Amino acid sequence: MNNNFQDYCSSLTNYHRLKTRLVMVGDISVGGDNPIRIQSMTTTDTMDTNKTIEQSARMIEAGCEIVRITAPSIKEAKNLKLIRHGLKKLGYHNPLVADIHFTPNAAEEAARIVEKVRINPGNYADRKRFELHDYTDKDYENELDRIKERFTPLVKVCKEYGTAMRIGTNHGSLSDRILSRYGDTPLGMVESAMEFIRICEYWNYNDIILSMKASNTQVMVQAYRLLVKKMNDEKMSYPLHLGVTEAGEGEDGRIKSSVGIGTLLEDGIGDTIRVSLTEEPENEIPVAKALAKRYNKGFNINNPLQKITSLPYDPYFHSRRNTIKIINIGSDNVPIVIADLSNLSVVKHEDLTPFGYLYSKDQDKWHISDQSVDYIYTGNNKIDIKLPGTLSIIQHYLSWNKKENSFPLFDINYYKKNLEKSDILNFLLIENNIFTDELFELLVNDKTLVLILKNTDNHSLMVQRKFIIDMMNKGVDNPVIICRSYSSNSTLEFQLYSSTDIGSLLIDGLGDGIWVDYGYEYGIANQTAFGILQASRLRISKTEYISCPSCGRTLFDLQETTSKVREVTKHLKGVKIGIMGCIVNGPGEMADADYGYVGTGMGLISLYKGQKVVKRNIPTEKAVDALIDLIKEHGDWLESAPL
Repeated sequence: MNNNFQDYCSSLTNYHRLKTRLVMVGDISVGGDNPIRIQSMTTTDTMDTNKTIEQSARMIEAGCEIVRITAPSIKEAKNLKLIRHGLKKLGYHNPLVADIHFTPNAAEEAARIVEKVRINPGNYADRKRFELHDYTDKDYENELDRIKERFTPLVKVCKEYGTAMRIGTNHGSLSDRILSRYGDTPLGMVESAMEFIRICEYWNYNDIILSMKASNTQVMVQAYRLLVKKMNDEKMSYPLHLGVTEAGEGEDGRIKSSVGIGTLLEDGIGDTIRVSLTEEPENEIPVAKALAKRYNKGFNINNPLQKITSLPYDPYFHSRRNTIKIINIGSDNVPIVIADLSNLSVVKHEDLTPFGYLYSKDQDKWHISDQSVDYIYTGNNKIDIKLPGTLSIIQHYLSWNKKENSFPLFDINYYKKNLEKSDILNFLLIENNIFTDELFELLVNDKTLVLILKNTDNHSLMVQRKFIIDMMNKGVDNPVIICRSYSSNSTLEFQLYSSTDIGSLLIDGLGDGIWVDYGYEYGIANQTAFGILQASRLRISKTEYISCPSCGRTLFDLQETTSKVREVTKHLKGVKIGIMGCIVNGPGEMADADYGYVGTGMGLISLYKGQKVVKRNIPTEKAVDALIDLIKEHGDWLESAPL
């Protein structure tokens, strides 16, 4: 049992923002009682002053409050003065942030010009060689002294000029020193930042904002929670900037960002956010604003919940709840997906197309995709067509036909009556999300029952989480399906909010399936359900792309290249491909990728297998074909998408 969840969240049943200290970034106040601030980053060459000014202006007009610009060397750092002047001339006074990797002299120059400097502790004072060392305590102290000597000049400049600093750890770019002592872990991410924070505090410099970014949402959430716990232990309260790094593009990038960022916002964690999409930066802003607006005024759930006093899982380490196995639900099965067709009086072959089943009339054959649902709910309606063998039916108990692969759905009142039930699987719909003694008795005495936990509140996470925690604390191990219904007119809001509400539970290992309704938008609902499962790392149904958002360091057209790579590899289910614009966002930051496509010079690409470079300096016009050849060499290639 874990009773220390308050180390990162003051309450799991009543929303409160984590109270952090106030840090000024120019005229923008971050932390304290301020609203969640919106950030983004330019993708232009920093030396192209006019283009950078124009893009920054578009970002600001879209609602970006803080603009980040890369400064890979001292010449770009100096050019920030011209960019800042140009923006002010146009009437824009938003603070600028210099993004620094590897170049302390550029950081010190930029700190005299802009309102904030972002440094990555994994590469500010280190060069990554992927070498592990057995440090003695004395050796490690010597390393910390070296970092202090290298980092102190920037701290002093920031203190003198009133410049804020973000110490931004990235999961994939941890130093060899950190990896040697702490491993490739969320704890290593936290300690990487803490080493630099302690140097800042030694010099009485506190205008610090922190981040713990990763492309793996589970790692990201665990790292931020651990950071809050560590800050509490050491009496710190620095504001936190949230982001899922290299989230990708399109709906995948939006869903993945929402699972990671939304989980933490629900915990009350987060003072600024940036949604990292491989798109134009102004496209990130509506997503970030939609996520933030849910929390800026706080919220109350419809019925107050009793406090949680004992947490039966570890919020700092992902582990799925232990449940019994009922056919293909629970235990070590991947979470299932349920679709609702109860609004259709007659179900035809074509009605299953949005749910991953395409019927060929000429062949009299079903073609089944990797995003095919496991169960369909038909309510009181009957199905006259022959379904594929992989698809099962859930029917209202009054219409249950007792056929093979057909199972009844009860509410609690009718379940208690002496009605005929399935010998192997029964579904119990729970809409009053309070775990009662009556439910406890039913569940412990019936190991055929799968709960469908339904909620339509604007915020459902706390209610559904409390229900499952109460089950766990009572030792009940029946599987639970998370059921949510949305009526928003905005597809974007539906994707973001369902990803937050459901993904947050999945990140904590709570949930054996998803049933998500979005009116008659069956295809969108199904894609979103599978997207949430993929983003939560619980069910892989397609290729995953870990692509950076681009910036002034990028050495090729990242959006065009990502599109090309996606087009030829989108059928490689389960393969993770990192697409990085430069070496800074290269082998380190694509830590989870199976294959990497990284810019290493103008018109040149290097290919990676994992974090190891295997082919160097390939001309861009040949690089996609070379990537395909590399994937073939390692046995992960399929000639065509499976039907």
